[in-house]
Parts: sequence; C-alpha cells; structure tokens
Amino acid sequence: MTERATKIMRDIHRAELDGQEIRPHLTELLAHLGEGVEVRPPIRVDDGLNLSIGARTFVNFNLTALDMAPISIGADCQIGPNVQLLTPVHPIAAEPRRAKEETAEPITIHDNVWLGGGVIVCPGVTIGENSVIGAGAVVTCDIPANSVAVGNPARVIREVPEY
Repeated sequence: MTERATKIMRDIHRAELDGQEIRPHLTELLAHLGEGVEVRPPIRVDDGLNLSIGARTFVNFNLTALDMAPISIGADCQIGPNVQLLTPVHPIAAEPRRAKEETAEPITIHDNVWLGGGVIVCPGVTIGENSVIGAGAVVTCDIPANSVAVGNPARVIREVPEY
C-alpha cells in the first residue's frame, strides 16, 4: 500500500465518521470517479491510481481493490459488501514465491454488472455487461455479457432475462 493511498483512506474514514463529504477524497484517491458514484467506506486499495469507477455505480461497505494492475468498474454497477477485486498474481513454484516475485493482471467489469456480497474477482478476469455474480462467488475466468454466474469457481447458470 502506498503512503499516499494510506493517508487518503484515513481521510475518507475520518470524514465519514465526522459526517463530511467523502467524494473529494475519493477523487484524489482514484484514477477516475464518475458522476453520481456512491462509495460506502471503508475502502481499501493498494494504490488507487489504477482503479476507475464509472458513473452512477454503487459500492457497498468494505471494498478491497488490490490495484497493482488496472481495475475498471463500468457505469451503473452494483458492488455488494465485502467484495474483493484482486489483480496480483503469485508464482506457484516455491522458490519464486519465497523470493516474493509478483505480477498483476487487470480486471474489467463492464456496465450494469451486479456483484453480490463477498464476491472475489481474480486477476485477469473480465465480466460482461448486464451480468450478475451471486453472493460469495469466486470468479476465476471471464463471464460473458448477460450472464448469471454463481459458485466457487463461478460458473454461468443462465442468462439474464430481458425486461
């Protein structure tokens, strides 16, 4: 976690406790914060400058976004409580892990996606527009647009019905 991000996250949490507006702090923390975005603290990021949140998106309590690579959340998304967006990749082999080698892969969440409470999105995953990911799912691979996915690992169980 960068010192800059740590300071701003503290400012966000203090402002919230004091009943003050947190948007100015979020704007400073994140790469992009769309119009009408609502974020309920606490929020945890590695850096913040790799996290973009599209217009009118709602982020519930306790978002963890390990943004060593870009994380893009589209417009009109619903992000449940305790969601984790994890870009870091660690080697499986013992020696490189012991040496603390690490890379990262981006996460893309397209417009109008709903991530239920406790969802974990793994490195390199793209979730297509209008999709719904059920609470507690662990998303290890791409989810097509207009899909409902659940489980660990998450699997598509049906299409999102048209209204």
